[in-house]
Amino acid sequence: MGERARLSAADLRDLIVDDGSWESWDSAIVRPAVTSDGDDRAYADDLARARERSDSDESVMTGTGLIGGHRAAIVLSEFGFLGGSIGRDAGARIVDAIGRATRERLPLIALPASGGTRMQEGTAAFLQMVAITGAVTAHKTAGLPYLVYLRHPTTGGVFASWGSLGHVTWAQPGALVGFLGPRVYEGLYGEPFPDGVQTAENLVRTTVVDDVVEPGDLAGRLASVLRLLALHGDAPPTQAPQPAPDDSGAPAHDAWASVLATREPGRAGLIEFLAHGDSAALSDAGPLRFALSDFGGRVAMVVGYDRVSQEDGELPGPRHLREARRAIMAAGDLGLPVVTIIDTPGAELSAVAEEGGLAAQIARCTVELIKVAVPTVSVMLGQGAGGAALALFPADLRVARADAWLSPLPPEGASLIVHRDLEHAGEMAARQGILAGRLAAQGMVDVIVDADSDADALAGIREAVGRYLASSPTPDARARTRVPAADVR
Repeated sequence: MGERARLSAADLRDLIVDDGSWESWDSAIVRPAVTSDGDDRAYADDLARARERSDSDESVMTGTGLIGGHRAAIVLSEFGFLGGSIGRDAGARIVDAIGRATRERLPLIALPASGGTRMQEGTAAFLQMVAITGAVTAHKTAGLPYLVYLRHPTTGGVFASWGSLGHVTWAQPGALVGFLGPRVYEGLYGEPFPDGVQTAENLVRTTVVDDVVEPGDLAGRLASVLRLLALHGDAPPTQAPQPAPDDSGAPAHDAWASVLATREPGRAGLIEFLAHGDSAALSDAGPLRFALSDFGGRVAMVVGYDRVSQEDGELPGPRHLREARRAIMAAGDLGLPVVTIIDTPGAELSAVAEEGGLAAQIARCTVELIKVAVPTVSVMLGQGAGGAALALFPADLRVARADAWLSPLPPEGASLIVHRDLEHAGEMAARQGILAGRLAAQGMVDVIVDADSDADALAGIREAVGRYLASSPTPDARARTRVPAADVR
């Protein structure tokens, strides 16, 4: 299905919901009698035409259905009804549906396509965004998932409220997504809005949106997420702690040789780590990504650096660390453990990064990881240079591949500071004690996995993570996050 395909609400519903499982939650809308006032009469005529053209009684439909066998509440915009605009009736319908989803402990999926609030109803319609935001906030506070798929177009108050509050936010390819619609901008300022800014793809680059997903692929992505969240809800009872493997007899690694090994093209990174288990990608672009992954029956939020994107020149900056913070907070909302993957040559060093508050975002990400009220594990998988690595390091359990390292700067940078050349990089790597084994000897790393192959290393790391999570207390929030695979009522 091509970019910017405009599916009706019913068509998109049928694309994502299992056959025969849809149950509408919408009751008939009763509107007051129209007076002779010209504006009222014109608006009534607009509503009548919208009903006829869209074959819908309002700009939203709500209900529940199975997606990959898992029941979810769904709110769908109908753009064909007055541009998907939200008035009092549509807003009330959304609030009612969100409240019901919360009471029934269901994950909530919102699929907006809207020009914003309904101008014919003025401020009363505008204030519905506050009511909808309140309902979404209550749903998330209850530890329940809220997933958003932004369709073409999503603008105005809808984007600035319930369109921007998802634990995960995906968007349709080529979709126009922004606060101020381009027609309004041009009318107010006398010039067109800059090209390429209010697009789904640009918002992925700026981490406002997590990923671009084709409508035809949406059902599969949603089903994977709901399946893992259901497994999270069915997590086995806490097991007795098991001792970590004794690595004292493992051979010592040469620091500089290890640094070079972590930079080898084709070395296993975040993508291979996720592929080694049952995982569902939530974001799939850029140097910082997050996903759900099953570690022996305990599902966790994985937040980590992708080595391939960084090898291509895209280094983590302030926007990516904000994304990491948001993913960690989402895990806290849902009672999911957090597993971070450290594999980075360092953060973006540029004027843009400095002006974007890189240092502050490193600090805030570190704080978010320290304070989140769920079990946390950090994994040193390869390179670990600078503040970008530090931001994902503090955790309840720290696991490292034997040749992984952590340092304030790459060894070359340390050599430049101390010796004013690059020739002493290997010496600095050894002197600074950057290697996982040295960190373990000082009590800063808990488990080292030493393996001859990528596959064995990844399996050993996942086993260590799973063993720890199985022995970790389960937050109260987890009991509230169950995603039932229920029969249609």
